[in-house]
Amino acid sequence: MSNEQKITTDIKVPNKDLEALRLNFPHCFDKDGNFQLEKFKANLTEKEINFSTESYGLDWLGKSYARLLASDPATTLLKADETHNSKPENANSENLLIKSDNLEVLKHLANAYYEQVKMIYIDPPYNTGSDGFVYEDDRKFTVKELQNLIGVDAEKAKRILSFTQSKSNSHSAWLTFLYPRLYIAKQLLKEDGVIFISIDDNEVSQLRLLMDEIFGEQNFISSYVWESTFRPDNSSKIYRKNAENVLCYAKVIGKIDRLIGSKDGSDGLPSLTKNSMNEGVLNFKANIVETHLENGTYPKGLKSSGYELLNDVEVKDGRIINDFGLKGRMIWGQTYLEEELSKDTRIIIKTDGFVPYTKKVETSILAPNTIIPNDKVADVLQGRAEVTSLFGKAVFDYPKPTTLIKYLCSYFEANNYVVLDFFAGSGTSGDAVMQLNAEDGGCRKFILVQLPEEIDANKNKTAYSFVKNELKAEPTIFEITKERLLRAARKINAGLDEKITKLKAELPTEETQAEIKKLENCKTQNTFKIFETSPIWEDYNFEAEQFDSSQTLFDVGKLSEDDIKALLITWKTYDGIALTEDLESVDLSGYTASYGNGRLYLMNKGFTTESLKALLEKIDTDKHFEPKSIIAFGYHLESKSLREISENVKTYNNKKKSDIDFITRY
Repeated sequence: MSNEQKITTDIKVPNKDLEALRLNFPHCFDKDGNFQLEKFKANLTEKEINFSTESYGLDWLGKSYARLLASDPATTLLKADETHNSKPENANSENLLIKSDNLEVLKHLANAYYEQVKMIYIDPPYNTGSDGFVYEDDRKFTVKELQNLIGVDAEKAKRILSFTQSKSNSHSAWLTFLYPRLYIAKQLLKEDGVIFISIDDNEVSQLRLLMDEIFGEQNFISSYVWESTFRPDNSSKIYRKNAENVLCYAKVIGKIDRLIGSKDGSDGLPSLTKNSMNEGVLNFKANIVETHLENGTYPKGLKSSGYELLNDVEVKDGRIINDFGLKGRMIWGQTYLEEELSKDTRIIIKTDGFVPYTKKVETSILAPNTIIPNDKVADVLQGRAEVTSLFGKAVFDYPKPTTLIKYLCSYFEANNYVVLDFFAGSGTSGDAVMQLNAEDGGCRKFILVQLPEEIDANKNKTAYSFVKNELKAEPTIFEITKERLLRAARKINAGLDEKITKLKAELPTEETQAEIKKLENCKTQNTFKIFETSPIWEDYNFEAEQFDSSQTLFDVGKLSEDDIKALLITWKTYDGIALTEDLESVDLSGYTASYGNGRLYLMNKGFTTESLKALLEKIDTDKHFEPKSIIAFGYHLESKSLREISENVKTYNNKKKSDIDFITRY
C-alpha cells in the first residue's frame, strides 16, 4: 500500500478514547470522521448511561483553550546533542535529558512512550505569587480563529487571549498551563503507573479537582504530607508552615497490586511477635517489673509532668500500650522498650499474664502512611545541602531532597521501570534514580525535561556566574540540571569503585564476582543522552489542498544535514521508536538509508534504480532485514524514484512473503 503523509506539521497526541469509540461505534461517525454525540446517546438506554447535565466539577476561564493546547500539533522538531551522545559512555544510555518546553516534549513522546512510564514525579510551579510563575504562550490566534477552534463566543475568546498574552498568574492561568501537560502525561503512564505531584496550599484544592477530571476521582490514592522544612520560620503569628502535599493518582487503580511503605512491618514503630524475647536483655518475671517512679524519675516515654502509671499495660495490635487513664496514652515499640530497659529503667506493668514481645522474624509489608516519615525523608534544607555539596556553592534554591524521590520510588516492588519528571529543575529525580540503582542493583531509567529558562543575575548571582563563567554556557536552569547529573554520576561511580576495589581485595568467590559484576553494571547506567527541540522551518507549510511536485512551497535547498537528522529523529519517535534507540545505517548501492523497528527511512538525495535493486535484493537475502514500511522524504527523492519504489513494493513478490507499505512524507 502506498500513501502520502504530512506528518511533520501534524504531530499530535493520539486520542485513544476516540479510537475506541471509532472501533466500537463506527456508525456514530459521519463521513468526515466527526463524532455524532446525539446518535451515540440514541444507541444507549437510560439504564446504561445517565446523561444528566447536572454534575460537580471544575471550570475556569481558558479550560476549552487548555484542551486545544493538549490536542494542538507540536510546532517543533527533535534533535540530538551529538557531541554529548556520541561519547562512548553515553552511546548506549537509556536515560534522557531533554531541553525544551515540556508541553512540546510530551507531544513528541506520546507515541514512542505510550504507556511505558511506571512513575511520574513533578514539582510544578506553586503559583505563590513570588515563585516567578507567569503564563506564557507563543501561539498566536485571532479572536475569530479562537472562536472557531474552541467554540466560544467573541467576548470569552477575547478574555482568554488577554490572559494568555499578558503573563498572568491567576488561578485560571495556572490551570490552563497545567491541564494539557497532565492530560498528555496520563497517556504515557502504564496501566499500573502512578503520578506524584508536589504542591503547597496555594493551588492544592484546584489541583485535586483538576486531577479528578483528568485521571478520574476513583483513581485518587492519597495526598501525602511531607515535612518540607524541619525548622519553620516564625514570621506568622497564626501558623508555622512546615509541610507540603504530594498528591498521588493511579492511571488505573484496579491494576495496582500494592504500594509499599515498609517491608519490615514497622509502620514507624517496630513490629512485635510473641515469645522470642532475649531473656538476657529483658528479664520479665510474673507480672511486675520493679520501679522507682516514686522519686519522680520517669522513663523517657513517660516524661510528662503530672502523669502517674494508673492502669494496666496491654498488648494490642502488636504494640505495647501504656494507658494513663483519662490523662493520655503513650505507645512504645519494641526497639524503644529495649533501649529503655537496657539503661536499667524500671517500669511497672500492672496486668496478669503479661508475655513479652519482640520483632517479628518474618517480614511484613505495609502500605505507605499518608504522612511521609521524616526519619526517612529529609527537608528542602537537605536538598539544598546536596546540591551545594556537588557544586561547591548554592546554585539552586529549594531543590527537593533525593530522599523524597527515593522514598516514592520505594513504593514499587519492581526496580526496572521508567521515571518521568518533566519539571526537572536541578535534576533531583535523575540523581535519586542513579543513587537508588547503585544501592539495590536496580535498572530504573529516567526521562527528565527542563526548559532552558534564563537565570536572573539579580535573583541568583551565584548560579548565573557559575554557568556563565565556569561552565562557559548560556546561563539557564537547563545547564544546572545537566551539570548536576554529570557530577552526581561521578560521585556515585566513585562510591561504586570503592566498593569494587574492596571486593577485589577479598578472596574471590562466586558471590563476590557476582557482586562486582552488578556494581560495574550500575556504573554503566549512570549516563544519559541529551535531546532538544527546535522550531519547524519557518516556511515549511502546506497551504495547497493537494501537494504537487511542481509546486515550490518550500525551498529544499535550505535544509542542512542537521535538519535532515532532526527530521528523522522526529519521525522515528512519532513512529513509536524510543529516543534512546539508534537506527541502523543500511547501504543500498551507495545510498545510505536508516532502519529500525521494521521501518526503513529514505531521507537523503541520490536514490537511484540501482538503490532500488539493492533494496529488493536485501529484503530477499538478509534474514535480519524485514521492513514493514518504507518511508521516504518526498522532497529528496525524485518523482521517478518515488513511483518506482511504490510500484515495485506493490508488485514485487519477495521471498519472505511480507507485505510492505510505502509512505511518502513531507
